[in-house]
Amino acid sequence: MSAATRPEIGEKVRTAAPSLVALAALIAILYFGRVFIITLTAAVIASFMLEPLVGLAMRLKMPRGLASFVVCSFALLTLYLAGVGVYTQVSDLMDELPAYSDRINELIDGVSLQMEEMDRTAYRILVPKRIQERDRPPAPAPTTPEARRKRQSALPVPLVPPPIPEVRIRTERQPLINYIYDYVNRVYSALLMASFVPFLVYFMLSWQDHLRRAYLHLFQGQERMMAAKAWEGIASMARAFVVGNFILGLLLAAVSSLFFWLMKLPYPLLIGPISGFLSLIPYIGLPLSILPPLVAALPIYKGPTMYLILGTTVAFFHLLALNLLYPKLVGSRVHLNPLVVTVALMFWGAIWGGLGLVLAIPLTAGIKAVCDTVSGLEPYGRLLGD
Repeated sequence: MSAATRPEIGEKVRTAAPSLVALAALIAILYFGRVFIITLTAAVIASFMLEPLVGLAMRLKMPRGLASFVVCSFALLTLYLAGVGVYTQVSDLMDELPAYSDRINELIDGVSLQMEEMDRTAYRILVPKRIQERDRPPAPAPTTPEARRKRQSALPVPLVPPPIPEVRIRTERQPLINYIYDYVNRVYSALLMASFVPFLVYFMLSWQDHLRRAYLHLFQGQERMMAAKAWEGIASMARAFVVGNFILGLLLAAVSSLFFWLMKLPYPLLIGPISGFLSLIPYIGLPLSILPPLVAALPIYKGPTMYLILGTTVAFFHLLALNLLYPKLVGSRVHLNPLVVTVALMFWGAIWGGLGLVLAIPLTAGIKAVCDTVSGLEPYGRLLGD
């Protein structure tokens, strides 16, 4: 390595060091502030999704504040009615839990007996005869009084060792109250943050014009145009992603509920939507969507044929939707290559858990929308794109 190259490498390292530190700080903020950031992200996505409805209400001569209130109230009413329907189905399902428990115990016992029989069969086939005879338990000894006296007289007199003092090792365990407190505290924090979402969405919708103007005033000249394009790109992408997934989930839920009703499964209006919307989770959606109908069929079907039909049909629905409908409803707006999608799912899932898997694609697509519109970041947009 020449002497002129070493200073250039040192300069590159010194230039990249602040960026690496900033990236590490950003990841730490995303991890430790995940409850707040997830709440804010969900509110932003919901406001982008409801904005067309607010615009439609404003065309009916409603002011933005009233239109935002009406749209938010309608959305909350829809969620409430959906929750009531789910609660009714779940309440009926709780009454039949003993039947599911008996069926599950029956399956476990059957599998255990089959495993024991397979183990005995493998032992008889694979283990040589002489070893089987050696391992066979000896015949019971005679139990006459004379035989017992002879055995006792032949036994050596045991030496009684001195008593060993008992040593108890006491392991400190965290009291149960601490576990309950931690669990209740996490649930309370999540519910507290979730309670802010309707208010955040309402204020984002009613103050959107003011927020957009204030946001654009942060930039000057050409940068303001790029900022406006980034705003519109993120809004369009989020709206297309959420609405496309919702429509696709509704289609899968309707088709699945109809199929489960024809198969005479219990609670098709509950397991159909659950299976349909679970199909939308990337990579793990297929096994998750098959699980609800299989569990619902436990008290009804005994043989494996019907379970195979259920699993195959649900898998067919899943593959058909993701290969034919998903590219038209969602993929045309997202434009992320499969490698980026996989890495995004790993990253957001690692720092945010299950919610990270749900939000990974819209967040990454939003980053790509910014890169596509900001001068100097276009290469990164092409790197993320398909």
